[in-house]
Amino acid sequence: MNKVALITGASRGIGGAIVSALASDGWAVAINYKRSKDTAEALARELGGIAVRADVGSSEQVAAMFSDVEARLGAVSLLVNNAGTSYYGLLSDMTDEDWSGLVATNLTGAFNCCRAAIPAMVRAKRGCIINVASMWGEVGASCEAAYSATKAGLIGLTKALAKELGPSGIRVNAVSPGCIDTDMMARFTPEDKAEMIDETPLERLGVPQDVAAAVSWLSSDKASFITGQIIGVSGGFVI
Repeated sequence: MNKVALITGASRGIGGAIVSALASDGWAVAINYKRSKDTAEALARELGGIAVRADVGSSEQVAAMFSDVEARLGAVSLLVNNAGTSYYGLLSDMTDEDWSGLVATNLTGAFNCCRAAIPAMVRAKRGCIINVASMWGEVGASCEAAYSATKAGLIGLTKALAKELGPSGIRVNAVSPGCIDTDMMARFTPEDKAEMIDETPLERLGVPQDVAAAVSWLSSDKASFITGQIIGVSGGFVI
């Protein structure tokens, strides 16, 4: 089985850092995007990978994306479910559309991609799936109840799927980022960020490369006996 990695939501931020790290590790990378075509294609040119558009919340688009990647690079042997969106506000203020959109991207998207990736991995008797969760999926966050719920679901999916796929030689793990300085942090003030840093024993915000390093390790042979685990990348944030 070729070293083909598909990373969802990968045009920038944590996804972009993961793509760069995996390309350095020798993976042929497929960079999924939904809207950021120019950014994704520029990254693909830089790293010698390919850019593939799909809304991961659509099972039809995901199926087409996997067919495209397999035709151009080979069967996906590493899937990184990174695509995600956030909602900050009171649960009582959420609309049906807010909730549905959040679940579609954060949880249904991972389901769709896992379901599409599994058959080829089972045939090959090897493969690796890494989900990008969140520490809020482990403990919950005020004003991010829906987001926390989707990430908690992703953690449950990770643990259960590891048991389901282990006999086929497929490992399933998750990384659980803490306060990572990305576009999702734009709504927070400098004072908010300073408070987060104060609550973090390592006394800094994380950067996308911190998460990418954990993904790189989990996808390597060094983690060949690791499955069903949720690896915190939070700087020891006090929860």
